[in-house]
Amino acid sequence: MDILNTFRAVPWFYIGTFFVFGLAVGSFLNVVIHRLPKMLEARWKDDCMEFLHPEEFAKSKETPRPKYNLMVPRSACPSCGHKITALENIPVVSYLALRGKCSGCKAPISLRYPVIEAVTGILTALVAWHFGVSMAALFAAGFLWALIALTMIDADHKYLPDDITLPLLWSGLLVNVVSTYTDLTSAVIGAVVGYMLLWLVNGAFKLVRGQDGMGFGDFKLLAAMGAWLGWQMLPLIILLSAAVGTVVGLYGIFFKGRDSNYKLPFGPYIAAAGFIGMIWGTSIMVWYLQTGRIPA
Repeated sequence: MDILNTFRAVPWFYIGTFFVFGLAVGSFLNVVIHRLPKMLEARWKDDCMEFLHPEEFAKSKETPRPKYNLMVPRSACPSCGHKITALENIPVVSYLALRGKCSGCKAPISLRYPVIEAVTGILTALVAWHFGVSMAALFAAGFLWALIALTMIDADHKYLPDDITLPLLWSGLLVNVVSTYTDLTSAVIGAVVGYMLLWLVNGAFKLVRGQDGMGFGDFKLLAAMGAWLGWQMLPLIILLSAAVGTVVGLYGIFFKGRDSNYKLPFGPYIAAAGFIGMIWGTSIMVWYLQTGRIPA
């Protein structure tokens, strides 16, 4: 309890702690974003082989494979194989100290890694500032971290893995058992309505165009938004995500020469809108009701 009292008495220390912890989590998220798709693809290949060629699959299982998961092997430079040491793995600081280059072969390190770490740290600190010293802040931080991983994986591979979306959905219902962000009834209705809305939109699109307009991961992600924030927040999330997605899509068509049939990953916009909804959603809706009401 002493640490909680300290956090309450010294807010900057509390927010700073969240920031530093967010930086560390951002470093781990870089691993998740890079490795989880590879792990899933390997799993899918095994499932296909087991179904189509069971005898070959059984033989392949007799040969031990190197372990590859979120913990092992140690991170290494893709150019020279240099194993990243603990001192070279300090979020943001190591990148600056190394001047963005591998200590072994001097190959450039992508700026993306420290950017994800910094963004995760800053947004985690924002969560701490907004919710104060509370369980809501801890849960919201977990919500944020899942959204960052989903955003980057969808941007890279154009799918949202069930390994993240489904736990995010169920955890949203669990945290609202005690009405952390909304009441449980609103959370359950939000999960159902969130999924069904995009499912119906995709079904209508498929009838007209003969193909899916979005992936099923988008349905699950919006369902998770409803589970965490309640059905009342869904209109705002849909409006924000659709608006940003439309602007980005038009930019790609007119300025980057993309074909109008280019499949734009929609998950990042749902994720961004969901985070905005969690932090500022109530204020936005109150502002709209006060300023946007049509006079009688």
